[in-house]
Amino acid sequence: MGKALRDRIKQYQFESPIQEALLNLLVAADSIKYESERVCARFGITPPLYNVLRILRGVYPEGHPRCEIAERMLERAPDVTRLIDRLEHLGLAERNRTGEDKRMSISRITAAGLNLLEEMKSEMEQAHKGISERLSEEECLELSTLLEKLYARG
Repeated sequence: MGKALRDRIKQYQFESPIQEALLNLLVAADSIKYESERVCARFGITPPLYNVLRILRGVYPEGHPRCEIAERMLERAPDVTRLIDRLEHLGLAERNRTGEDKRMSISRITAAGLNLLEEMKSEMEQAHKGISERLSEEECLELSTLLEKLYARG
């Protein structure tokens, strides 16, 4: 049992190794999420907005329909439309209706959105630097393999 978890949650016994592992996972995820939230807040956005911008940058200049963005989100987002509305309001994304189906729109990142991601890049890298300082590349690959076993289906 790790000392860091015991000290962090002030719990010294666990029901099982599974419980300890899951608590470690939750605490680690919260720590990483906190750093991302802190950086995003400095730039006036939230992590889900940042995630949508990164998704749209990945297909720039084409864009994605809302359903494709929802499938690619890191965390389940029940209202991608609202996220895109906020990005549009901030001038970071735009939406255009498609010719064949007027109900469907394609969202694209704007130049301002690309610029924001570039401005955020070094701070976001710095926020996550602790991972590369504590884990080797081999350990990161092993961690990825283990984590995928937890959530992958099939």
